[in-house]
Amino acid sequence: MIRRPPVETKINHERWLVSYADFVTLLFGFFVVMYSVSQVSETKYRTLSETLSGAFSGAEQAPPANLTRTALVAPDDLLTTLNAVLSQQIGAGMVTVTGNEDWVEIAVKSQLLFASGSAAPSATAQQVFSELADVLAPFENAIAVSGHTDNVPIRNQQFQNNWELSAARAVAVVNLLAYAGVAPERLAATGYGEFQPVADNNSAQGRAANRRVVLRIARTKREAPRLPAGDAVEASPSPSPVPVSIPGPASEEPEAARDVQNRRAVDSAEESAIDYRETAPIKPVKLNNGGLLFTSDPDQARGKQ
Repeated sequence: MIRRPPVETKINHERWLVSYADFVTLLFGFFVVMYSVSQVSETKYRTLSETLSGAFSGAEQAPPANLTRTALVAPDDLLTTLNAVLSQQIGAGMVTVTGNEDWVEIAVKSQLLFASGSAAPSATAQQVFSELADVLAPFENAIAVSGHTDNVPIRNQQFQNNWELSAARAVAVVNLLAYAGVAPERLAATGYGEFQPVADNNSAQGRAANRRVVLRIARTKREAPRLPAGDAVEASPSPSPVPVSIPGPASEEPEAARDVQNRRAVDSAEESAIDYRETAPIKPVKLNNGGLLFTSDPDQARGKQ
């Protein structure tokens, strides 16, 4: 009878790596959860905590203060509050807060809020303006948001120039504030492109300073009309018109009618010419200075050869 050799069992001395990898994965997930929990607006967390405490204790809670917008805040008081709320960003040199007797100005550098050539707010932008909204929502002061860029030309699928980019960024900030609880009727968005620089665009540092979003909080409330223009005119009292007869020749009315007909004929001819120019093919015209002009009206006299 043939005796089989014993099978050697290989002992794996690295089995501990499986348990170690599981432990590291769980530890990583734990710290990710802890970090996400720590990135919470302190004001909102305090409001939620007070609401839950009142609900479980059975005590009646007063409505949150940010639901009533009946007061104006003084620029000096608002300046002090904003310096405290944005102290971290101010210390990093990404935000500047200034003020005078008429308004408080908050200038935020675009690299903190948007990617290059984009108007999509970053996660940091959402957090910053959420904290700003907690401060601004209880009041009725008017807020004007303006977008600014450097003088580097831009042309992509979204924006044709810096003016469009700056306006889109201002609108994005207005949307963030409105979504976070600021009354939309208080907000206004404006895009200035590269035409209001605060530094020299010849250096990289100057261009970075010019790429910014500015919020100006006025000391007054923005008054918006409550009625359409026609209704407002009808509602306002006005004296009754007094008919006045002016003597004139008997042929005045027919002449006025003929003038109206002549003007309509001229307008119709101009519209036909405009329609022709819009639909006519574009042709190159050589100019006296050697340049080429592409136009739909090549027969127009302009010094061509």
